[in-house]
Amino acid sequence: MGGITTSIGALVPSVKSELPEEPSTAPPSTSTPPEDDRGALDAEKDVLCPICMQIIKDAFLTACGHSFCYMCIVTHLQNKNDCPCCSHFLTKTHLYPNFLLNKLLAKTSARQIAKTSTPLEQLRQALEQGCEASVKELESLLHIIVEKKKKMEQEEAETNMQILLDFLVFLKKKKLDELNEIQSDLQYIKQDIHAVEKRRIELYHRRDRYAPKMRMLSNDPHSKSLWPSLMDKHRDTTTVSRATTAPDQVRLSSSVSKSQKVDLRSSASPLTPWKDASGASDNQNLTPSGLALARKRRVHAQFNELQDCYLQKRRYWSKLHSTQQERDSPGVTREGYTEGLEDFQSVLSTFTRYSRLQVVAELRQGDLFHSANIVSSIEFDRDDELFATAGVSRRIKVFEFSSVVNEPADVQCPVAEMMTRSKLSCLSWNKYTKSHIASSDYEGIVTVWDVTTRQSVMEYEEHEKRAWSVDFSPTEPSMLVSGSDDCKVKVWCTKQEASALNIDMKANICSVKYNPGSSVHIAVGSADHNIYYYDLRNISQPLHTLGGHRKAVSYVKFLSNNELGSASTDNTLRLWDVKENVPLRIFRGHANEKNFVGLSVNSEYLACGSETNEVYAYHKAISRPAAWHRFVNSGGDEAEEEPVSYFISAVCWKSDSPTMLTANSQGTIKVLVLAP
Repeated sequence: MGGITTSIGALVPSVKSELPEEPSTAPPSTSTPPEDDRGALDAEKDVLCPICMQIIKDAFLTACGHSFCYMCIVTHLQNKNDCPCCSHFLTKTHLYPNFLLNKLLAKTSARQIAKTSTPLEQLRQALEQGCEASVKELESLLHIIVEKKKKMEQEEAETNMQILLDFLVFLKKKKLDELNEIQSDLQYIKQDIHAVEKRRIELYHRRDRYAPKMRMLSNDPHSKSLWPSLMDKHRDTTTVSRATTAPDQVRLSSSVSKSQKVDLRSSASPLTPWKDASGASDNQNLTPSGLALARKRRVHAQFNELQDCYLQKRRYWSKLHSTQQERDSPGVTREGYTEGLEDFQSVLSTFTRYSRLQVVAELRQGDLFHSANIVSSIEFDRDDELFATAGVSRRIKVFEFSSVVNEPADVQCPVAEMMTRSKLSCLSWNKYTKSHIASSDYEGIVTVWDVTTRQSVMEYEEHEKRAWSVDFSPTEPSMLVSGSDDCKVKVWCTKQEASALNIDMKANICSVKYNPGSSVHIAVGSADHNIYYYDLRNISQPLHTLGGHRKAVSYVKFLSNNELGSASTDNTLRLWDVKENVPLRIFRGHANEKNFVGLSVNSEYLACGSETNEVYAYHKAISRPAAWHRFVNSGGDEAEEEPVSYFISAVCWKSDSPTMLTANSQGTIKVLVLAP
């Protein structure tokens, strides 16, 4: 497409790894060489060529009495006709071979070789040079050599046998451990098969009991007439609630009826007759048996991942019970399952429930192909009724989510809009004060806005460079934290103008995030490839340093109080346990090497963008993508779109629902929902 300029967003800062030279800690040597060594050194200096400063080779003597390497002095005389030592007039006719010095140098070289050579080399040289020895002496020498050879072969054979034995013993132990582990796993599987079959039979019996009742209700004329009356009553209540809602409240705070409508749309798969641009097969018309078959296919497609997940959870809970001395009475849930099986069943049901991301609604901002369309951040408010967008357009736009989903795309407009002086990098809603939202921008300014008045409440200008991230504390509404390219993390309080706390780091800060269960714990994503977990009561050093990413850490987000997700420009997401300070999982599938492509998490899923203009959703227990969606250009012709021209720039889950907001560098915002 001629004339289209590629959208280039803000690049993730990077730090070049430079290893400083470590100063030597060894004290200077004060020992003096032995007298013989000093004499040898002085003698060696005397036989150095004054021109090349090496031991003289093919020594020649001048008329003035100085010795040089022949090639050195000849080369010198091609440019000058004087002695390099005394500047006496000199030509090639005044050069004479120094036979005595050459003999001395040859003997000196032979002595040095003899000093540095091993006894065997000396013996070999002596024999090669024709050393006189009798037959008896040679036979004695050969006998010694043969005996030495036999001894060395014996020792080498014994060593080889010992190494082989150690290997086989270790291999046996390892295989026995594996066998014990497999036997334990088989025991778990047998127990779980028995529990599942028992539960399955109970469900069949329950279905058999309820089937006659359902048939009786379906044939009862009174029950048939009751359902329409309930629907009419609900419709009348909804109409009254909409009619009594003030216009301003409709704009800035969604009514209950609209929120309920959005929730219904988010929880069901047939949301709207919107064409899915991902090209995935439409599963909406599948029968229950067809959906079950599709879920089984997803199990087989990710069987190895699911197998590892099952065994990991079963072993973990078994080990936990054994440490609590409850091996004979393992914990059993109300369903008759062990905790490990129930935990895995939750993973299996949530993972196989969805296979694709379906488009619910679409919103376009600005002119097509304009770089100012890039959305850097998109965030839901406290109640998931409003969402805000910000980016290089220098505007914060607030939209009503129910209107975006339920009304046509061509009539969409923000309910509030705030202009800023600089490009924006990040947004964060206050978790208590619904109308307050914080922003960070390219000038390093952190601003708290009131969406109702469209005015700034506080402005913090202590950062010296671009501020990449800002986050309100979920548990302390007056506190927020920010990170910047000036290598500083600052904690702010809305009750004071200056920063409350300052943490100096060694590299650019790309992301900061409060722990959702604590107002004193934060995670910091840095350009030095590491994540730092701080307790703000002691900032002298981090509680944990989580290392593993190979490039800058662009985002950090908490799934729970102990689970932290991170994104990096090394094409991976990672999951960490900040309580135990251990890595849990690496997620691969998307492409991210230079841009901020967004990261959002809920209790079960991680979502991120890709530089291939695709959105990816990962289940936290599976390292491969669970679903993805590709953005296409405005004309809908995917073949004409350059795959690397645009990228996903922001994503945001709607609390713990399967719905998410996502935006790309074209300025297109889509509402996506996980679908079967």
